[in-house]
Amino acid sequence: MNVLLLDDEPLELEQLEYLLQSKFPFWKFFKAADASQAHSINLNHDIDLAFLDIHLPGKSGLEFGEELRQSNKDTEIIMVTACQDFSYAQQSIRIGVVAYLTKPVVESDLLQILSKYKEDPFSQKYSHLIHCSLKVIHEKFAEKISLSEIASEVHVNPTYLSRKFHEEVGVPFSEYLIQFRIQTAKRLLIANPNWTISDIAENSGFRSQNYFSTLFRKMEGISPKEYREKEKSQLVKL
Repeated sequence: MNVLLLDDEPLELEQLEYLLQSKFPFWKFFKAADASQAHSINLNHDIDLAFLDIHLPGKSGLEFGEELRQSNKDTEIIMVTACQDFSYAQQSIRIGVVAYLTKPVVESDLLQILSKYKEDPFSQKYSHLIHCSLKVIHEKFAEKISLSEIASEVHVNPTYLSRKFHEEVGVPFSEYLIQFRIQTAKRLLIANPNWTISDIAENSGFRSQNYFSTLFRKMEGISPKEYREKEKSQLVKL
């Protein structure tokens, strides 16, 4: 399941992704800060579900929603807004919006809207083999795990699993595991402000703090500490 998250507030994006990924770990998330970035994502990926903030700099979420609907009539659209009165209802009906969420997003409201997806855990575009493999990764990412160990758990040859994983997920097993650990670390940095960087590294599956920090900077462009400070400043502004 490819999911687009469109919001010009970085903290809102991170929080929404955190809520969704904890409940739907097999979904793939694409984040955009404006309609231009969202348009580029839509050109390169088949979006199944989109969360669109209404108020954006430049083109609004509703305007982008119309474009999204024209290019993909099957995409389900959920509007996210800080407004309590839904004066955009007529336009929303025209583009087929399936639900509204108000900011700040309440987890129970979000899960109620998405309850139909919970009923079908295989709605994502993965085979049963890869689904099971991802489940093991998401449960044991903080441990020292290898492709061979996962292959043993799902009862297939490691070489075969490696090939199928790359084919379906789009990246090699090792790269996916690193990406998942880094995304987990980003959430932990925000959710646990009193944890040391060593604590974050260990709980994300990295045995070396130095390796974790080096890898984090390589992938995110800033250090874990700088990332935490940036997110904290965003929260203060809100």
